Amino acid sequence: MTLADATDSEQRAQNVERARQLLAEERRSIDNIDAALVHLLAERFSHTQRVGQLKAAHGLPPADQSREQEQIAHLRELADQAGLDPTFAEAFLRFIVTEVIRHHERIRDGGDEEANRS
Repeated sequence: MTLADATDSEQRAQNVERARQLLAEERRSIDNIDAALVHLLAERFSHTQRVGQLKAAHGLPPADQSREQEQIAHLRELADQAGLDPTFAEAFLRFIVTEVIRHHERIRDGGDEEANRS
């Protein structure tokens, strides 16, 4: 092995180590964002549970198509402005809304004791 080969090998090893450090930093950031998302979703569901209780108490339907369409349009616009795929953002919101409606139906039907206690 020549001196040049040894230097190249050492440089590659340093580059790989630096890449691993950067990867670890990015993953820590991702983990922090994931934790924030979980907390934000918990907060959102806390509010939607109260909405479900209000709807049930006043005989309103669990789903509100007009509200959902407004939210989807708004979220798609926000996603576009933020550089996020609006189709992905819509799919994400639809997943959440489906779960919210399921909770509202359980509240309406008296089957969600935890939600009825909050």
